[in-house]
Amino acid sequence: NMIDFTHLHVHTQYSLLDGAAHITELVERAKALGQRALAITDHGVLYGVIEFYKAAKSAGIQPILGMEAYVAPRSMLDREGSKDREYAHLVLLCKNETGYQNLMLLSSEAFLKGFYYKPRIDYDLLEAHTEGLICLSACLAGDIPQALLRGDYEGALTHAKRLKDMFQEDFYIELQNHGLPEQLRVLPDLRRIAAELNVRCVATNDVHYVNREDAEAQDALLCIQTQRFVDEEDRMRMETDQFYLKSA
Repeated sequence: NMIDFTHLHVHTQYSLLDGAAHITELVERAKALGQRALAITDHGVLYGVIEFYKAAKSAGIQPILGMEAYVAPRSMLDREGSKDREYAHLVLLCKNETGYQNLMLLSSEAFLKGFYYKPRIDYDLLEAHTEGLICLSACLAGDIPQALLRGDYEGALTHAKRLKDMFQEDFYIELQNHGLPEQLRVLPDLRRIAAELNVRCVATNDVHYVNREDAEAQDALLCIQTQRFVDEEDRMRMETDQFYLKSA
């Protein structure tokens, strides 16, 4: 019996120089795998959602519109050197039309008022626009996993509490395993936080390309973005080839 699985953390070609997955190919692959729904969560932007919505609808797949937001460490208006460059990731998904309106507002404000290296929101702005949105705690670059990696369990718990207060039952702790040692380190504590706060967990796979063999192409994109050469030793890279659209 086929397990029903939906990818809720997906980057398309609109995650510029980071996502190597074309919308039509993503939708076709999800359909071929028998998946009935698919999300789009590009970094900081909603450029792809209309194209994605149409492609998914025509393939008979339920589109879930979303965004992986950049959250400023302090206020989105702060722009003081490196300390305000350390933004965190947070996944937001629309439940309905109101959520879509709120997501558009957040994305616009991120560019118009919060832009510093990336389009950023902050927790105060988010708190005022949670209606119709589902929130996932994101990848290792989320505030909760980041606190856990620093060994700050209480800090991670405080972040999770705030998001639970904001989103109630629409806040989920996101669990990922691409074979990265850091992920394996934080997984037990993420489960512990979820249990302690009575928050549900959701498994995601942070899709950056459609097929496993596309990992190399995505790696080249990342080099262009970070202005490094492919053969440099100490450059930013994804470490594994597990960021593809997997079957259930």
